Order: sequence, then structure tokens, then C-alpha cells
Amino acid sequence: MTGWDITPSGVESILSLVGLAADDLGKDIKGYGTSVEEAARCAGTISGPYCGAAPAGPVGAAVANFVSDTQAQITFMAARIKKTMDGTVKATAAYVDGDLAMAARSQREAAKVPTAAELRAVAAQADRQGAGE
Repeated sequence: MTGWDITPSGVESILSLVGLAADDLGKDIKGYGTSVEEAARCAGTISGPYCGAAPAGPVGAAVANFVSDTQAQITFMAARIKKTMDGTVKATAAYVDGDLAMAARSQREAAKVPTAAELRAVAAQADRQGAGE
């Protein structure tokens, strides 16, 4: 890569869209949890006489195991989204700070008194132009 081409307002716009999508994903995950609980409860039970709540049947137990097995993946996905968004904000801020630092450094250099070598170079160039080069 030879350079950076970052537009902070563009990054902000994309992060806003990612934030909206992450919010929607969070709602979907919450709905997923509710739906899975309902599915496990309604999947059937082991038949026979029992007191109190019906015990879970094999399908309900399998659904519960599936949820347990995928919970870490869902948590990882949410954490990855958050970490990626936070990292993007930090990287963009560093980019902007770097641009400001470079601009300030350039302004400081431009405001300095010309060195003797710079004066000689300008004089030599003027001499060459005056001599018809």
C-alpha cells in the first residue's frame, strides 16, 4: 500500500450503518432466544404420569444442547463487532491526528528562517535563470 485514503465522514457513515445492523442483530438474537425456549418447551415430553412441570423430551433436550453449543459463537460474534467498530474509531482518530500533526510540522518548517544552504540554492537558481539556462 502506498498511502491512505480515509474520509472520516465516510467512516462515520459506515459505522453508523454497522451500528444499526448490530442493533438489529441484537434484536434478532433476543428473538432467537425466545423462539428457541418456546420450541424446546413445545417439542414434546416424555410421556407418562408426572407431578409438576413436564420433563423435557429428547427433542427439547437437543434444542437446549444446540443453544448451549452455539451460545459462545453468538457471544464471540457480538464481541467481534464491538471490537471492530471500536478499533475503526481509534484508527480513524489516529489518522486524523496524524494529518493534523503533519500539517502542523509542515507549517512550523515553512515558518522557519531559511538556512544558509537554502539561501545559496535560491541564489544559484536565480543566477542560472539570469544566465539564460
